[in-house]
Amino acid sequence: MRLRSLRVANQPQLMVIPLIDIMFFLLVFFMMSTLYMVEQHTIPVNLPQAASVQQDKPSSINITVMDNGSVMFNQEEIPLNLLAKRVSLELGKQPDNIFVLRGDKQVPYGQVIAVLDELKLAGAHRVSVAAEKAR
Repeated sequence: MRLRSLRVANQPQLMVIPLIDIMFFLLVFFMMSTLYMVEQHTIPVNLPQAASVQQDKPSSINITVMDNGSVMFNQEEIPLNLLAKRVSLELGKQPDNIFVLRGDKQVPYGQVIAVLDELKLAGAHRVSVAAEKAR
């Protein structure tokens, strides 16, 4: 009888608190690793640098002025005279859209202002200009 009670007393115990710690660690690890897996589907443009740059919101619409002067609406090339119609269509779908104007630093200033003017004439009130953060 005494041997049997000794064997019961030496049984290993399952500790729950370290398992919970490991589960939280794995949860945080996978959450952080998925943040680095997100791809940005933007057109590569050589942006000018600015000290007060903020990240654009994921629900924004990118308007890009390429170095050759062509205008891109998200991933689609669009003529400048049709940009106002396209912007007004997007504003009709969702009036609180944010338009991010991305102009290559080799593009003449007047070309970027012409695109900005088209955005304003189409009724876009939330327009921001993209730039890279100065180092």
